[in-house]
Amino acid sequence: MKVVMISTDRNIFDEESGVKRRVVEYGALVDELHIVVFCNKALGYEKQKIGENVWVYPTNSEGRWGYVFDAVKIGKEIARAEGTWVVTAQDPFESGFAGWRVARAQGARLQLQVHTDFLSPYFSKGSVLNKVRVRIARFLLPKADCVRVVSKRIADSLTSAGIRLKTEPAILPIFVDRDKIQNTEARVDLHKKYPQFDTIVLMVSRLEREKNIPLALSAFKKALDKNHKIGLVIVGDGSERAHLEKLAASLGISENVFFEGECDSSAYYKSADIFLHTSNYEGYGLVLVEAALAGCPIVTTDVGIADEFFKNGKSAFVCPVGDGECLVQGIATLASDKNMRATFAEVVRESILAHLEKDKDAYLKKY
Repeated sequence: MKVVMISTDRNIFDEESGVKRRVVEYGALVDELHIVVFCNKALGYEKQKIGENVWVYPTNSEGRWGYVFDAVKIGKEIARAEGTWVVTAQDPFESGFAGWRVARAQGARLQLQVHTDFLSPYFSKGSVLNKVRVRIARFLLPKADCVRVVSKRIADSLTSAGIRLKTEPAILPIFVDRDKIQNTEARVDLHKKYPQFDTIVLMVSRLEREKNIPLALSAFKKALDKNHKIGLVIVGDGSERAHLEKLAASLGISENVFFEGECDSSAYYKSADIFLHTSNYEGYGLVLVEAALAGCPIVTTDVGIADEFFKNGKSAFVCPVGDGECLVQGIATLASDKNMRATFAEVVRESILAHLEKDKDAYLKKY
């Protein structure tokens, strides 16, 4: 079997990225793997062979509106070669549309992957483009020969929305190297770095609108009013960073909030006391899994895997999306109760371990 993959992830071109290593592993599962990546011509990427049977092709488009058309052109040319072809797209939106056009033109089978909870009302509220994406997904998904989703939440949402698929959606989460997270020595001790705090709350997130970091800052301020010895450390970067730093200043909490930028988040989980997640929607929620495996008690909005693996009040605090008061209560309660933190950490770790695929070869076979 030969595969054309339509992707939006430019990290594939990074020699040191985990994405590149992962797709090379995927290539070992098939005869050939050809990955077409949406990217602008100005970035200067070139076609590369990154594995024994894995090739990457940049669309090198003049602008984002050319991504789909250029990907279709490249994909059709690749899939003209002799063999049995499958086209897979990493989302049911722009890349999915390109994949559908390639599969239809070449008589190939089509797989669409769904990594985000696009049927959440908060997804559509995010932008006009997201509203269009929902329409595209509703059009494309019934045409796919296979639909892979990363969580039960997404599978259930497709059923609830009345989207009729050719086959049942295949639930295959993102692979998490649980042994690496649990056994890697923590290289950052947050309590040594910020000794002025008794309790440290950690966030690991892209600083983008859908992650709703303003809600986290607002909730943290109210929790801080109850306990002045807590600090908030935010790992990650994004377009909202400058705005969020100004917001923290306007709330009067700058001395308790620290933006660490982009760095190795795995080094932070083990020395934090509470992990905070305030996203409006998630398909999976990898950071929740990583925090749980590292033994960090969790306060989160009800997104991604939260409803599947966490029990509110018994293994984590799971709050309705946008419910700041619930988040405040969770932070304040855990900050004041070390025994509860220890219990939550143990229970949620066991819950996650019971559901994760331990054997990477077995995971790749499912993939």
